[in-house]
Amino acid sequence: MKTYSAKAADIESKWYLIDAEDVVLGRLASLCARILRGKHKPIFTPHVDCGDGVVVVNAERVALTGNKLTDKVYYRHTGYPGGIRSVTPEKLIADGKAERIVMKAVERMLPKTKLGRRQITKLRVYSGPDHPHQAQNPERLDLASMNRKNMRTG
Repeated sequence: MKTYSAKAADIESKWYLIDAEDVVLGRLASLCARILRGKHKPIFTPHVDCGDGVVVVNAERVALTGNKLTDKVYYRHTGYPGGIRSVTPEKLIADGKAERIVMKAVERMLPKTKLGRRQITKLRVYSGPDHPHQAQNPERLDLASMNRKNMRTG
């Protein structure tokens, strides 16, 4: 039997809707990365973009375990001497930029190549419960029913 290699014409894309309320961030990000890469499909080919689109809503209510809300730090550099900047997830949520927490978590689980940059464009994250992607008919994924550890209660 020969190894199957998917071609661009063979790929059919779907969209998935994930509600991030009380979902553990790392588990949410790994599931999103898996769907974006296409690893959930039997025709997965590593060098072809065969993944699906993902819409994440309620990003402001994502759960971070332990003290990560206050202790985790995201760093970036302006490019100038002494230009390192840092921000915590708590500050991002307070500033209304909770989408960046989910985006960074998923982005860091994808390959750091041209293909990975193309795959991250199919991720849409929204702070609130509303999204403008009804036309794509996203299929709702329930993370709570997949594994009890996916949800943070209390």
